[in-house]
Amino acid sequence: MKQTGPIISRFGADKSGFKNLAAAHWNYRPAALYEEAIKRNEGHVAANGPFVVKTGVHTGRSAKDKFIVRDASTEKTVWWDNNKSMTTEAFDLLHADMLKHAEGKELFIQDLFGGADETHRLATRVYTEYAWHSLFIQNLLIEPKPEELDNFEPQFTIIDLPSFEADPAKYGVRTGTVIACNFAKRIVLIGGTSYAGEIKKSVFSMLNYELPPKRVMPMHCSSNVGPEGDTAIFFGLSGTGKTTLSAVATRTLIGDDEHGWSENGVFNFEGGCYAKMIKLSAEAEPEIYAVTKRFGTVLENVVMDEDTRELDLDSAALAENSRGAYPLSFIPNASATGRAPHPKNIIMLTADAFSVLPPVARLTPSQAMYHFLSGYTAKVAGTEKGVTEPEATFSTCFGAPFMSRHPTEYGNLLRDLIAQHKVSCWLVNTGWTGGVYGTGSRMPIKATRALLAAALEGSRNNFAFRTDPNFGFEVPISVPGVDDKILNPRETWADKAAYDAQAQKLVKMFIDNFAKFEAHVDPDVRAAAPAAARAAE
Repeated sequence: MKQTGPIISRFGADKSGFKNLAAAHWNYRPAALYEEAIKRNEGHVAANGPFVVKTGVHTGRSAKDKFIVRDASTEKTVWWDNNKSMTTEAFDLLHADMLKHAEGKELFIQDLFGGADETHRLATRVYTEYAWHSLFIQNLLIEPKPEELDNFEPQFTIIDLPSFEADPAKYGVRTGTVIACNFAKRIVLIGGTSYAGEIKKSVFSMLNYELPPKRVMPMHCSSNVGPEGDTAIFFGLSGTGKTTLSAVATRTLIGDDEHGWSENGVFNFEGGCYAKMIKLSAEAEPEIYAVTKRFGTVLENVVMDEDTRELDLDSAALAENSRGAYPLSFIPNASATGRAPHPKNIIMLTADAFSVLPPVARLTPSQAMYHFLSGYTAKVAGTEKGVTEPEATFSTCFGAPFMSRHPTEYGNLLRDLIAQHKVSCWLVNTGWTGGVYGTGSRMPIKATRALLAAALEGSRNNFAFRTDPNFGFEVPISVPGVDDKILNPRETWADKAAYDAQAQKLVKMFIDNFAKFEAHVDPDVRAAAPAAARAAE
């Protein structure tokens, strides 16, 4: 039925400003969203039930098209060196034009929570043009209880209209794609992209801004917990192994991508997972592989045979960054609450394209803050538009695109929490061994799992360690079930002189990158730099 005038619904007051919609579909369940998406030719049902879609030209985030409104409330709180600004006037004009663009269209609306900790959760209302986007975000965020829906009061609003093309001259943006965040009004506008990951990351960006003043640490990380309540946090960018390494049968999964650390412990921001699908196998990742055969899973840019509807997870014909979005309940050992005790271990994952870092190293608290602020890894092909192969990068806090505040604000908070709760910290390289990308090979996942198990069980504390000559952290000499040679990356290279040259190059990259933080950190953190380790020899 056509919605003339403002939206009226039983799901709380609507203050979005939308008028004259053809229809407003509120809080549809998966089966209804399947029907609506199929009716609109948005995708196809694959064998065993997942919904398969193509996102077009945007197969990853458009990080360069994200803007934050610069006003009195954000002028001194946002890290403007890392974030592009938009004027209040430009945002208001963009907002009004997007509302006008929606007139006569049907929209799908979901009322959801960002955050499993009820003390700190963010009530979020999401308006989407596509039915499958509505299913996607329903999978990824936390659904309210039925009794919470009737009086749902949104604290945060996301408007997602892929068919809206932004005019760069009119709004002061870069292209027809725009992600505009107004923290004061608590609104995010998304236009010109069908990549659904922009929706979920908008919630993360908002929480990254709002939580630190409350002494709650927002984290781009996965998390799981063992039978003894021993919570582990896995920091890392896309492609470093956050999802794979946290989804194991022996531990309860809290979440795979975004969490908070509050006075109540660790809590998931989301109610689902957004896993990479490329080359997924039942042998290496059985829990995640199983969701590709479930009704309700949304598969982005996964190749499907049009006749048999069978999936080809090995094909990158549509995108290297093929993804699956599914509820946490699809993972057999997932937490029902999304909450866990304070962590015992922090794992910082990096995909070292230079094959210099060891597969595991133990960090002091100062070294942990140094590497957290550095955020060294490699961008994985397809994660962002224009990235076609891994390239070395430094992404502070292991999530620079989502960090609205200065990195040291997050780093100091993390250091305080590590000290308060006596957390052990580790650096784990899931990247390359035996030579640089193109020459060496990817770190064996079996070795990584064995090393992680040793760390999380605490047994490694009895092992002998050596001090890495380049970075100064401690590296185990031997771990049961792992080839000793792989623990010393220099020994995996045929040309030892070439390794030494590559190591010096990486050390210099760390030093150059950290220069911008030196004035903001304490002497002990500056002393954790690789240069200090080399000078001390």
